[in-house]
Amino acid sequence: MFKRDEGMTTNGRPREFKKEAVIDAATDVFWSKGYEASSTQELCEKTGLGKGSLYNAFGSKNELFEQVLQRYNDEGLEISREILGRSIPVKDRLRALFEWAIGMDFSDPNHRGCMAVNISMERAGRDPMVERIFGQYIYDLEEDLISVMEEAIQSGEIPAERSAKQLASLFLSSYYGLRVMNSATMNRELADRIVESTLDVIF
Repeated sequence: MFKRDEGMTTNGRPREFKKEAVIDAATDVFWSKGYEASSTQELCEKTGLGKGSLYNAFGSKNELFEQVLQRYNDEGLEISREILGRSIPVKDRLRALFEWAIGMDFSDPNHRGCMAVNISMERAGRDPMVERIFGQYIYDLEEDLISVMEEAIQSGEIPAERSAKQLASLFLSSYYGLRVMNSATMNRELADRIVESTLDVIF
């Protein structure tokens, strides 16, 4: 007797499912456990799809993971751009971006931190797909930050002799260092000090 795929109806047709809901469920698994520790069985249980249906829809665990990571980074970049594009002083925009990240980190009861950072630390150097997606995200965010720093220099918020590119790099290093530290220590007072110290150096 052949075992019927749990993602199939009794007449053999695949059950309908919403792709976004499946990616949501898979994101929770990968974010909580990382790539290597996330089993196909657990992905099937969380998404509600049988193995055959999961692979028919996404190709493989790695291809599903690619869609999860790409969407996570796309959504993160969209939020960052909304914050950096606000009609308020640049210093307040950068503080708001820090505060958004801190809010994400400290509101998660599982202290999972930034999934993109976690995955990059786990897979970088071994997975070209991860390097490509995260590398593109960092490039795009850095370009946005350079534009914001240039705006602040032109408006006089930042002294004219400062380098927008160097300041963007400084912000990025503080921002991602903060994300790692938050998940490890959950020390809100220290996080706030790092934010203010970084902004003091930039401005």
